[in-house]
Amino acid sequence: MTVPNFQEILWPLLQLAGDGEEHSLREATKAMADHFAMTEEERQQLLPSGRQTVISSRVGWAKTYLVKAGLLEATRRGYFRITPRGREVLRNPPEVLDVAFLKRYPEFAAFHRGNKHQKPSKRAPSAPLDDETQQTPDEIIETAYRQIREQLAAELLESIRSSSPAFFEQLVVDLLVEMGYGGSREDAGRAIGRQGDEGIDGVINEDRLGLDVIYIQAKRWENTVSRPEIQKFAGALQGKRAKKGIFITTSTFSQGARDYANRIDSRIILIDGQKLAQLMIEYNVGVTPIAVYELKRIDRDYFDEA
Repeated sequence: MTVPNFQEILWPLLQLAGDGEEHSLREATKAMADHFAMTEEERQQLLPSGRQTVISSRVGWAKTYLVKAGLLEATRRGYFRITPRGREVLRNPPEVLDVAFLKRYPEFAAFHRGNKHQKPSKRAPSAPLDDETQQTPDEIIETAYRQIREQLAAELLESIRSSSPAFFEQLVVDLLVEMGYGGSREDAGRAIGRQGDEGIDGVINEDRLGLDVIYIQAKRWENTVSRPEIQKFAGALQGKRAKKGIFITTSTFSQGARDYANRIDSRIILIDGQKLAQLMIEYNVGVTPIAVYELKRIDRDYFDEA
């Protein structure tokens, strides 16, 4: 069983409200998860943003659509109750309760059309679901964002792998400084690449005061980094009486390499190509923002006259 899609939730959510009591979205989310016999893993599945579970998002949008159709009413923030129209639908259930059915109600039809037939303007159009989609508007936006970010990460890795070793070293410097390591950029630049022995490519301050240092190994590789490379790096750390290290590669790490790094006393952080690209995007290294889309929701406290 997977997380039920948006339209599958409409009917059981209306049935839940059929008792005439006021229900909360939190209660409804749990009830829908129970109704569809979702596993704990499915209940905890997050949207790409990681800020909300998929099931809570879909229940929230199902409630919104039923409210827009006049089958439910929002009683207060996060709560809803069935309406007389909703009771009528329960008494005479349709073959399928979906977006196509809800369109018979003028209020919902107007909401669903949104600004489809208006000329483009600076105002943001509404984002109603198409009949065929299985995603909520939130999911559509976040899925598109994730796909764009994944494509950007792939392009970053391709560019890094085609660059020179010296450029890769400078890239590592820029990233670590943006992340708050290394003190000044000049200090970090001197640190990276100055060792070059015993499996260590450089040393950088852990903080701007230089209270501790981190040893670095940076490899612009195509092949998978295996356990012997991590063992060599760990031995180099012991030779320096160091406890902290970062191993950065443009490729991947074998499972054996990851297991070994997790077992030893020295703290070695493994950053593979995908993680490297994501960190570059997060800290704006080698990328340029081209647009910002700000999503807003109503501030209920502003309208509270109490």
